[in-house]
Order: sequence, then C-alpha cells, then structure tokens
Amino acid sequence: QVQLAESGGGLVQAGASLRLSCVASGRTGSIYTIQWFRQAPGKDREFVAAISWAGGATYYTDSVKGRFTISRDNAKNMIYLQMSSLKPEDTAVYYCAAGGGIASVTAMDYWGQGTQVTVSS
Repeated sequence: QVQLAESGGGLVQAGASLRLSCVASGRTGSIYTIQWFRQAPGKDREFVAAISWAGGATYYTDSVKGRFTISRDNAKNMIYLQMSSLKPEDTAVYYCAAGGGIASVTAMDYWGQGTQVTVSS
C-alpha cells in the first residue's frame, strides 16, 4: 500500500504562483510514476503532470506546459507541482496519484484526498 497526502492549495489571484506538495509513504519502492490530476466542479478528472519515480522523466498536459513544473525529492518521498501564471481555469481540486499509465485516471492505484486551488480573476 502507498499513502499520498497533498498540501499547499489555496486562493490566489490570476497570475500568481503556488506550489503543491505531495508526500508518499508506505511501499514507496513500488511506485512507478507520481502524477497530478485535477477536477473542476462539474467536470471529469483530468491529467495535469507526471514524473517517473526512478528516472525523473516528466510529462505535462498541453494547457500547463511552460507554466507548471513537476519535480520530486526521492530522499524525502516528496513530489511538488510548481504552478506559475495561474489562470481562473486552473481552479480545481488537485490530486496526487501513484500508478503506471501516464495520464490515465484508471491506471492509478493510489490517490490522495486532494487540495483545493482557487484562482480569482
């Protein structure tokens, strides 16, 4: 089992930056990738970014490329999502997840409880 816990959400104005954190615990040696997803009210959960736990390769959805950066600190079992130039359309609950297939909600084996990010215009 792997446990994930997000933190760092909040209310910010458009154009601001915010850093989300996710701490992994439990059988972290079994982690293949850590990914961030988000879900806005009334919408499906969507992929944001992913990082390979071992090699550090990163992947992003097009709408956040150049604005968001995913990183990891394996020694601390921490994963970060640095978000810059935030837009109102980035408003959502952000989830940290662990699993295999990149950008696939159904491929995730473990989920955190989520952290709310609200961007005001």
